[in-house]
Amino acid sequence: MGQRLAALERRVIGCRLCPRLVEHREHMGRVKRPSYAGWEYWSRPVPGFGDPSASLLVVGLAPAAHGANRTGRLFSGDLSAKFLMGALYQAGFANQPTSEYRGDGLELRDTYICAAVRCVPPGDRPTTEEQQACLPYLVSEMGILPRVQTVLALGHVAFRACMRALAHIKGEPVKGAFSHGARYDLGEALPHVVASYHPSPRNTNTGRLSKDEFVALLLEIRQSLGRGESR
Repeated sequence: MGQRLAALERRVIGCRLCPRLVEHREHMGRVKRPSYAGWEYWSRPVPGFGDPSASLLVVGLAPAAHGANRTGRLFSGDLSAKFLMGALYQAGFANQPTSEYRGDGLELRDTYICAAVRCVPPGDRPTTEEQQACLPYLVSEMGILPRVQTVLALGHVAFRACMRALAHIKGEPVKGAFSHGARYDLGEALPHVVASYHPSPRNTNTGRLSKDEFVALLLEIRQSLGRGESR
């Protein structure tokens, strides 16, 4: 399993399938945010990370321009990371409440994190073609991670990617509409899918998604994992 994940990571990091995304991620790494002027930006596709034996798979939208595109690790070094990791820590899925950079001591517990799109998209809006080009990476991760019981999709784009990936694995369409807190049982051979608003500042600063609400959702997931629900 470790070798398969390592091989997938190499494929992801070396990907140049989407010219628009390649140009944008590299441009952001050259321009930089003034507060990170001294950083050497990652500026490549960002692979998943976490516990290979995870029961919970968390799927986000894409790397942030000055977060994961800078640090090389998803949900690291930005406000979305601060919210998500704080909540994962409170729910027992991480060993610390912060995620600043690779090598900062963060360890995910029974959790693996990846994204629907592996390169930072302009305006956080990947095209349909770009989403489709990245889908095989998510399908591969789901196939490699053997103990996943629940997939937590953060936002509409991640939710659609998860449903498409699971449909590919199942070999037939799966149905479900995005709404925060919705839970879908897709059959014995597949993990449950839980939908949530993305923990971006546009959702957390407006009160659309509160920390208490998100932690409560994670605790519900933890309870279901303890019961051994789904595969």
